[in-house]
Amino acid sequence: MSQVPHSLSRKQLIIAFFSAFGIAVITLILFILPAEYNVDPTGIGKSLGLTALAGEQPANPVSPDPARESAFELVEFTVPAGKGVEYKLAMQQYAKLTYEWVSYGGELYFDLHGEPEGDTSGYFESYAEATTYEMKGSFTTPFTGSHGWYFKNNGANNVTVKLMIKGDYTIIGLK
Repeated sequence: MSQVPHSLSRKQLIIAFFSAFGIAVITLILFILPAEYNVDPTGIGKSLGLTALAGEQPANPVSPDPARESAFELVEFTVPAGKGVEYKLAMQQYAKLTYEWVSYGGELYFDLHGEPEGDTSGYFESYAEATTYEMKGSFTTPFTGSHGWYFKNNGANNVTVKLMIKGDYTIIGLK
């Protein structure tokens, strides 16, 4: 016996259309208008932090350094056995960085993070965290401050790190 495909009645189609339209209007009013245009008729956008998204503009537009944009800079340092070190860069808000690092002599725990300029509370924001022999990627800084890596060597031997970076930054170095 063949089955007839299920079809919706005219009444069901009209109900489905207006339901979808209603959900779209609610989404527009509650989420899209506050996030994109800073229009928040209900106040929910402000309480969810969406109105802040509408006004985000680079405070200090970054003008990339053409020399840094085209070639990687190589940095090499050692993470002593059982110890940790930080390697930091000063970067403006919305600056871009491309990086790649490789460890020789063992794997390392790392935390790629940033600390806002002038903050005294100890706040930091982690971007990536793992234990591995290598990592590569890129990111755009969400705020002006120092950004970089904390490397922890849990092994019994010193580990050498070769870090290649390119982007718009000023080297702070090892801390």
